[in-house]
Amino acid sequence: MTSIETVVGDITTISCDAIVNAANSTLLGGGGVDGAIHRVAGSALREACRQLPEIEPNVRCPVGGCRVTPAFGLPAKHVIHCVGPIYRGGNHDEHQQLVSCYERAIWIAASLGLSHLTFPAISCGAYRFPIDKAATISVRAVHRAVLSEPGIQRVTLVAFDDIMHRMWTKELKQVRAE
Repeated sequence: MTSIETVVGDITTISCDAIVNAANSTLLGGGGVDGAIHRVAGSALREACRQLPEIEPNVRCPVGGCRVTPAFGLPAKHVIHCVGPIYRGGNHDEHQQLVSCYERAIWIAASLGLSHLTFPAISCGAYRFPIDKAATISVRAVHRAVLSEPGIQRVTLVAFDDIMHRMWTKELKQVRAE
């Protein structure tokens, strides 16, 4: 049985098999958790991302997609870069794009034989996804995905603040009660 937990903390300090990054489509770093991951991992992460092929100018990963690199200076083996949706009112497939980030990250981790992943709250910062909706989407997507991937033993949802932590905790209780 997979353990899904939520903690408040700095995702760049948690030892795991893969840190999931809330990246932008260039994969070359940005603000928020993406910037923090790039700073801690060091310049080798940016260079590894730069080596990933562009699928169109300045786009190495589409919204809802994921790419993998080594983790370099992070306490993990890999970084799974996920490009979450920019929230535009909820009528532009943002829900499914966010689901796709969480599911694909788990499938990639399973295909690499990894067992412990850490996730940030993808799209909840500069991309303005409402945290109540994002909490429901992320917990349910993670729960569904790990049911089909028995190699995934532990998923840690790392909240930047108490608000997201409470939202995730509430949703985890709901899912476990169903």
